[in-house]
Parts: sequence; C-alpha cells; structure tokens
Amino acid sequence: MTRAIILMADSLGIGAAPDAAKFGDVGSNTLAHLLAAYHTEKGHALALPNLSKLGLIAACEAAGQETCLVADRQTPIGAYGYAKELSSGKDTPSGHWEMAGVPVLFDWGYFPNTTPCFPQDFVDELCKRANIPGILGNCYASGTTILEQLGEEHVKTGMPICYTSVDSVFQVAAHEESFGLEKLYQVCEIARALLDELNIGRVIARPFLGTHSGDFARTGNRRDYSVLPPAPTVLDKLAAAGGEVVSIGKIADIYAHQGITQKFKAPGLENLLAKTSEVMDLVTDNAIIFTNLVDFDEKFGHRRNAIGYAEALKTFDDYLPTILNKLQPDDLLLITADHGCDPTAAGTDHTREYVPVVAYRKGMQAVDLGERQTFADIGQTLAQWFDLPACEYGEGFAAALNKA
Repeated sequence: MTRAIILMADSLGIGAAPDAAKFGDVGSNTLAHLLAAYHTEKGHALALPNLSKLGLIAACEAAGQETCLVADRQTPIGAYGYAKELSSGKDTPSGHWEMAGVPVLFDWGYFPNTTPCFPQDFVDELCKRANIPGILGNCYASGTTILEQLGEEHVKTGMPICYTSVDSVFQVAAHEESFGLEKLYQVCEIARALLDELNIGRVIARPFLGTHSGDFARTGNRRDYSVLPPAPTVLDKLAAAGGEVVSIGKIADIYAHQGITQKFKAPGLENLLAKTSEVMDLVTDNAIIFTNLVDFDEKFGHRRNAIGYAEALKTFDDYLPTILNKLQPDDLLLITADHGCDPTAAGTDHTREYVPVVAYRKGMQAVDLGERQTFADIGQTLAQWFDLPACEYGEGFAAALNKA
C-alpha cells in the first residue's frame, strides 16, 4: 500500500540560493521574511506547530541562516533539508520538472522588457487565427494591476489583455462572460502553437469576472499551456509502471498532462487541501497524489502581501493533521516548493531561493537531510520509494526515511 503525497507550497522559498546574485535576489527569504512581517504587524509570532513539527522551520533556519519568528515551535519528527536549483530559471515549470527528476538545463525564450514587447508578426498571426480585433497590454505587467488598467477597455473592445513578466510566459486575460471562457482557451491554444519556435515555456489563460475596474477578479478557471518536459519525469515512470499519478490543481497543466493519470481542479487553498484529503480516501495504493497550493504564489507572493501569505500558511498548518491522520504505514508525505516569491522584496517576481525538502512517514526517526544539490533529489527519492528506474539526476534519500 505505497503512496506519496506531495504538497507543493508554491513559492515557499527558505533563503537565497548560492547563485541568487545572478537573479538580483540576494537576501531573499520568503518564509523568514513573511514571518517577520507578521510579527511586526500583529505584535506576536505566527504559530505553526504542525509545519515546525515536520521540520520546515529547522530547514529554513539552516538554509537562510536567520531565525524564524514563529510561535508554538515543535521538535521535528520528520526529515528536513533544503535544496538548490540546477535549472537555469526561477520559474514554475523549471522548479516542478526538476523536482520530478528533469532539470531545465537550457535557456527559455523571454520577451524584452519594452512596450510593446511581443513580436509584431506573432501578434498579427495570433489576431488573424483567433479572429480578434487586436490585443491590449503588450507589456510587462502585474496580473492584478493590468485588470484595473485595461479590464474595462477589454470588455468594450473585445481585445484580450496580453502581457508577460521576467518568466518565460505569455499571459492572456479575458472576461469570462463578455469574451467567453472557451474563446479565451482557444486564443491561448493558438498562441501556444505560435510560440513554440520562440521557446516560451508557458501560455496562461487568466479568466476574470466583474463589472468595473474596482471589482474585476480572477476566477478559478485558469489554464496553463506548457511545453513538454524534455525527458520522462518520475511521474511518467510511475504511470508507465501501472501506477496512478493524481494531479490536484494546476499540476497537470505544468507537466503538459504528461505522466498524469487522473486530475482534479479546486478553487482556493482550503478546497485544494480538502480535495487532497478526499483523493487520499479514493486512491489507496501505488500512487503519487500531487497538489499545487497556488494561492501562496498567486494571491500573496506576487502581490507582495506578507500578512496574507502568513495567514494562508496558518491555514495550511491547521489543515495538516487531517492529512497526517490519513497516512498509511507505507505512505510518504513530501512538502516542498518550486521557487521563492519573497513578499518583502522589490518588484513582483519570483525569487531565486532554496526550497524546503520535508519528508515524513509514520514511525520514522527525525533526520537532518542538510543541503541538497538539486531539487531532483526528490524525484530520485520517489523513484526509490516506488522501485522505479532511477532518474538521471538527483541523489535519493529514501533509505534515510527508514522504509521497511
């Protein structure tokens, strides 16, 4: 009855990576800094007893070399460490693919930070194929700010809002009702095909609702169109061996639906956690249950909302006993992240950070995993856990978890 439950705390970095200077991210530490901001704002430390019990706080203090201001700290009972990234970027696909055993060792294509930023021939062909009158934006932008700036014009003109960031991404925002959700998806599918030659990692559909600039808000119908990972991941290996790989949230989109056998969507942090718990009751053997907790990144990290991030982390901590109580004797729980997004840093972009490597199975002894040289150590550990062919990258630590 072997399973792995992966909770990807999207953007929960725990200290500047050794190469952070290349990315302008020296001094970043998503977890430590959001805890400090919460302490300053509220006058007391945030209590995270369950995450600290699994080893998250110990991992952060080892990686970031700074004290975490946290209350109700518990002695770790799990395995805990911190991993640096081999991949060339600090984006979502790179982080996810690397932790599944496939680092991104090539350079993504990026759009210039100019206005306009998209090649005119691409824009012309997109408008022609999608039968749209033009596009708005055509710039680097924050996804929330650009809705305030251009949402009303979009509704009036029928032109989708197209923008990018420092990541290798083309994002398309459109109103679900006036523009239409299916039409938005169609525009993104056309863009995906056109952008392959530019090596753009993702096209993201960003649907929203509302009546005016003051109340436009994204919905849960986001869809990511990613290129395929450059080699088989550990997800592919388990699926090929007859196992189940269950995606919860945007995991399937990030892996371009490759190596995924079942997928579930759920809006918001609490619903994603509840769906994970529900799937644990349904899928009982030879399975990876893989959940991306996107709110940390999308709602709080990018919006530089340290207090909201901290409160969401508390929600996560409060829910963890439900997950822990459902673990079977041969289950492996993993908590990690794909990059940082320090809410106290300048700008709105991801930050190049170590990510937590937290692992737990019932009855194990606590173990300090130390610094891991690549996120791929997680994928290699999963290959060992399920007796799969080894991944090309990574050093597994399954033996340290005392698996019988």
